Amino acid sequence: MLDIKFIREQKEFIKEVLRKRKTKFDLDAFLAQDDKRLEILKNVEHLRSEQNQVSNRIASNHTKDAERAQLISEMRGLKEELKKSEDDLNEIMKEWQKDMLVIPNIPSADTPEGPDESGNKVLRTWGEKPAFSFVPKDHEEIGKALGIIDTDTAAIVTGSRFSYLKGDLVKMQFGLIQMCFELLTDDEKLTQIAKEANVNVKIKSFIPIIPPVFVRPLIQVKMARFLTPEEHYVFPEDDQMLVGSAEHTLGPIHMDHIFKEEDLPIRYAGYSTAFRREAGAAGKDTAGILRQHQFDKIEMETFSLPEHSTEEQNFLVAIQEHLLRELKLPYEVMIVCTGDMGFPDNRQIDINTWMPGQDRYRETHSADSTGGFQARRLNTRVRRSDGKIEPVHMNDATAFAIGRTLIAIIENYQQEDGSVRVPDVLVPYVGKEVIKHRS
Repeated sequence: MLDIKFIREQKEFIKEVLRKRKTKFDLDAFLAQDDKRLEILKNVEHLRSEQNQVSNRIASNHTKDAERAQLISEMRGLKEELKKSEDDLNEIMKEWQKDMLVIPNIPSADTPEGPDESGNKVLRTWGEKPAFSFVPKDHEEIGKALGIIDTDTAAIVTGSRFSYLKGDLVKMQFGLIQMCFELLTDDEKLTQIAKEANVNVKIKSFIPIIPPVFVRPLIQVKMARFLTPEEHYVFPEDDQMLVGSAEHTLGPIHMDHIFKEEDLPIRYAGYSTAFRREAGAAGKDTAGILRQHQFDKIEMETFSLPEHSTEEQNFLVAIQEHLLRELKLPYEVMIVCTGDMGFPDNRQIDINTWMPGQDRYRETHSADSTGGFQARRLNTRVRRSDGKIEPVHMNDATAFAIGRTLIAIIENYQQEDGSVRVPDVLVPYVGKEVIKHRS
């Protein structure tokens, strides 16, 4: 959520932001409503002040009985007038809060303007795409032949867009998880990553977390991640919904909290199963495990001082790149344009990893800097050394979208005989160098 004072002072700038972000919103009408809100609020505060003054005079020992009776009569009138004004204020506040929640975050200066994903820009690429002496297969065909991916049985037992992962692929998944947490909890390795990426951040390792997979819808509204209800599994009778990412319960972990300046940054790494209905993806990516209703992710969530926000995001991207380089998977780093970026984001960096079976890059990572936008909605703040209190800045980023990372490994490391080589860094976890069909 943006600061209303900033919105009022920068009306034309906010109109331009709304245009760039393709948000239909009548800002003039909203500000007229805000004028009315402020007028009613001023009247409420005036009536409360009057009520306190009259109450003090009634309670005073110097007030005569006749005057006290007159003051009590005045108090009744004040109470009625105040109740009406408070009711008016509550009514207009409901609409005002709804409107405030639909104004998107302000894009960073380096965010390109664009209508949709066609406006995204590649910043850099890494790695050479593998050259095969045969026609590469996609992960589903390879996985089924090796007996490590079973979507057919899952479709019968559960439904479409679910899967059974089996055997060595399960070992590989847990290898990815272990490899990732070993990195994120190692100050020495994190220092080296920051140094190599020329990122200036305070080194504090990540705190591992297994967060809840249920969240209250109201909290998702505060996170600004409940914009597409049709994409979520919602249980109204329980006032709960399943998370679409670990960040949805990591972000609110310090709701209504005030940090000390010296406590920041705080960094979390959360492993969670996530759930999405994929309502808008009918007929899209139905094969294999690319777009599932249930999937596992490791997410990074950080809280930092405002002046360190961009460097914090750059640090998270550097970690993402390091993980992919350890796996020797070719990738491209892309900055997302105004028409494609997430609603609460002010700067979004995506990483797309090469998938030979599909002959294209596919998104595997995202790093979202939200500035103080989410923190203001969550009331997560920091007290500066001079006593000033302000919203912290929040960043979230994918460490591993595990299913998609497994796809990239299977397709990039496939062999002509149908086997899959295990990336060197994962061999100690999988216990073998090649995954073959179990006879």
